[in-house]
Parts: sequence; structure tokens; C-alpha cells
Amino acid sequence: MGFKHTFFLGLVFLISLIVSEAARQPSSPIPIIRKSNFPKDFVFGSSSSAYQYEGAVDIDGRKPKRIADGKNGDIAVDEYHRYKEDVAIMKRIGFGAYRFSISWSRILPKGKLIGGVNKKGIDYYNRLINELLSKGIQSYVTIFHWDVPQALEDAYQGFLSPKIINDYQDFAELCFKEFGDRVKHWITFNEQYVFIINGYGVGAFAPGRCSSWQPFNCLGGNSGTEPYIVGHYQILSHAAAVKIYKSKYQAHQKGEIGVTLFSNWFVPYSNSEADRNATVRALDFQLGWFLNPVVYGDYPASMKALVKDRLPKFTKEETKLINGSYDFIGINYYTSNYAQNNPNVDPSKPSLLTDLRANSSTDRNGVSIGPKVNASSWLAVYPEGLKDLMIHIKNHYKNPNLYITENGYLDFDTPEVYKLIRDEGRVKYYRQHLSKLSESIKAGVRVKGFFAWSLLDNFEWSSGYTMRFGLVYVDFKHRLMRFPKLSAKWFQNFLRS
Repeated sequence: MGFKHTFFLGLVFLISLIVSEAARQPSSPIPIIRKSNFPKDFVFGSSSSAYQYEGAVDIDGRKPKRIADGKNGDIAVDEYHRYKEDVAIMKRIGFGAYRFSISWSRILPKGKLIGGVNKKGIDYYNRLINELLSKGIQSYVTIFHWDVPQALEDAYQGFLSPKIINDYQDFAELCFKEFGDRVKHWITFNEQYVFIINGYGVGAFAPGRCSSWQPFNCLGGNSGTEPYIVGHYQILSHAAAVKIYKSKYQAHQKGEIGVTLFSNWFVPYSNSEADRNATVRALDFQLGWFLNPVVYGDYPASMKALVKDRLPKFTKEETKLINGSYDFIGINYYTSNYAQNNPNVDPSKPSLLTDLRANSSTDRNGVSIGPKVNASSWLAVYPEGLKDLMIHIKNHYKNPNLYITENGYLDFDTPEVYKLIRDEGRVKYYRQHLSKLSESIKAGVRVKGFFAWSLLDNFEWSSGYTMRFGLVYVDFKHRLMRFPKLSAKWFQNFLRS
């Protein structure tokens, strides 16, 4: 080991001592929140996804996935080889649950059952699940977290084709068969909205599609039609998997199944009626697009009115299939935006980006809705938005059982490692948001658990490794070594309180 590396490790050790002390002595007057503020059976855990964590992109039979922007998770944080180390970290912090996803192409390299099941991929997830159980940690498994097998993209363009519904159903059922004796919490999809707007609206994520007239570098596409087609087939795929689970597995496996949705909260840009209506549309196009069908069997009225014939329609049989297709709803909340009415939309250029006739931003008249780590961040800290979102779902969507399946704070990478490890902003963020979540429960919202995004710094899609969300610092230059941040120490103290 060279001098520089030895010096670095010594420096991190000293920082860790400072962090440990700082975790016991919060530096600012923010809400006091304790584990005892939550129900006894409330679940606390951390979240991840296969592509952002596992690495081992072409090892043990997995087929690699091409990423449109050239950045990739080929190595990521190498959890495929270091899962025992990471489970031990969760245990030390005190988490009782781990939300992770299963890589479709790791267990079905060709995307289809008829292409063969990869036993080595099955073995990996069995080892991970068993390791978690041995440490008293429950698995919350996401079946699809944005990694469509390349074979299915090549064969029929993935979720642009109805063919994917049967292939997804087969993949989901394989997961139920292989892991359902130990996995009691299933999530069919993660954040359809984010997957769709980035993959088919602006082309920032794979498969990198959007309209030719948009100011983005896209690989073909039509942002006025394709996003809604993809969303339609994802909703039907979700419902097909839920039907299989409930009809064939739930009774004897005794688990639950739901879906994780993304949503910001929206605040009117002004007190005008036009801006208040814009906030309703913004919520409909982000949250209601996917929540309204599974609760009520159809798309929100605002979407049907504005998108019109470009929005696919559910048949009577499909409406029966999707209506009520959940045991719980997962919600990923990070920030809030102002919503402002935008009547100036070019009808000759229809797009998911403009169909809602509203603009959204964290800023109003140059002032952010909440603090940011710096001016370029999309994440403004607005904990009130989490409570407002919870109350909205309770009042408008039959008060379902909810899990906060992601919530987290970003730092931008910097050579000043001590700033990243002493992450006081993240500690404050979690204290404030957990306080608002506790208030939501007292207001009658049926929240059952909370998952921090994320356990480790990881691959953040089109941002690569430039953003850090982890409770644990990962040194991407020195063997992916893990070092707990102040926030990890804070959670450890919180979960023991």
C-alpha cells in the first residue's frame, strides 16, 4: 500500500471520529425525532437498485445492457461481490429492511423464459436474500428498476410493444417461484414516470428516445406518443404480475405486492386560479398517471382531456384487471416545485413535456422553495411537501397502505472528502422529513415504512458518479472502500433510541 493511500485512510479514520462525535451533537435547532415517534411495527430500511449497485455486468451469465449516454454501471459499487460487507453495514446501522431490485437480464439473459434461466443469477439473489435474513433484515424486492434486457429492446423495442407484457409477467412469476418463500414484499415497478420522461421524453436515459424537433440528442422517437404507450404497457404489465401473484402465490407465500411511484409535491406559483389548476395537472401527470388507474381503473380526467387520442384507452377487461391491483403503494419523494400555468403550447409539437400546460421549477422570482446544496441542484429541501403529498394521497386515493420507498439528499462529488463524510445537510434533511412523516401518520395516513436513498454512494444514471446520495461514502478511486458518513451514524443512533 502506497504512502498516499495510507495517508488517505488515516485521514478518513480521523474524519470518522469527528463524524461519530458530530452525530451525537446536532449543530442546528431542527425537530427532535425519535424512533418511538413511529408505530412499533414501522419498518426502517435503505434502498438500492441492481444496475446502480451490482456491477458484474457480464459475469456469471448476465447479458450487458447498453446505456444510451455512454455512462454505465459496469462496476457500480460491486455489490455482486461485496453483498456480505454491505449487509453487515445495514446491520450495524440498525436497518430492518433492504429494498433492492432483481436484474431481469441476470436471471433471464435473453429476456424470455424460452431463452433459458441463468442458474448463477438465481443463486446470487438466493445468497443475498439468505444473508439478509441471517442478519434479521427483510427483503423488499423491486422486480423492474429500469433495466430492460437488451435482447427485448433489439427484438421489439421493449416497452413500446405489447409483447413485453407476457415477457414481464414470466419474469415476475419466475421471481415469485424462486424467492417468494422468503421475500414477503414485492414491488412491480419503480418510478414509471421518471423512466418514461427521461427515456422517451428527453432522451437522457436508455433507450434515449424523444422527438426530432426537441433540443436533445435522441435516438429517434416521438415524445408526444411514445411516453403514453410505454406507460400503458407498464400499467398492464404491473396488473398482470399482481394477478399472477394473488391467484397463484399470495395465499401460501403470505406476502404483499404493490408498485413504487415517484412524485414531487407542487405549490402554486401564485394565488391565481390558473396556477392553482396547474398544480392539479402537474400532480395528475406525475402521480395520477399511474396511481389513478390502479385505484380507479382509468387515467385522470385532465390527462384524457389534454392528451386526447394520443392517450391509449383501457378495455373493459383491462379496467377490471388494473382496478385495485395493489396491496400497498410505494412513494419516492425528494423535493417540491412551484407550478405555473402555461397556455402557450404549440399544438403542432405535442410532447409529454408540454401536454400538462404547466411549467415547474424549484424557484419563484429567483428564490428557491427550499435550501439547496448549491444553485445547480434540482433538489430543494421542502419537508412540508412530503406531508402535503401524504395527505393528498390519503384524501384522493382511498387512503392506501403506503411505504416511503425512497427519500434522500444529494451532494455533488468533490475532492474535499471530509465535506462529503460530514454530511450535516443530509442529517438535517432526514430529521425534517421523518418529523413530517410522523405528523402524517398522526393525521391518519397509513404509512408502514421508510427507506433511505441510499445506503451507498452509487451510479446515478445520466449523472454517473458525480452525485452522492449515500449514507456511506464510497471511494471510487481506491477499491470502492466504504466509509460511514455522519448520516449513517445519525441513523444508527436514531434506530437505537
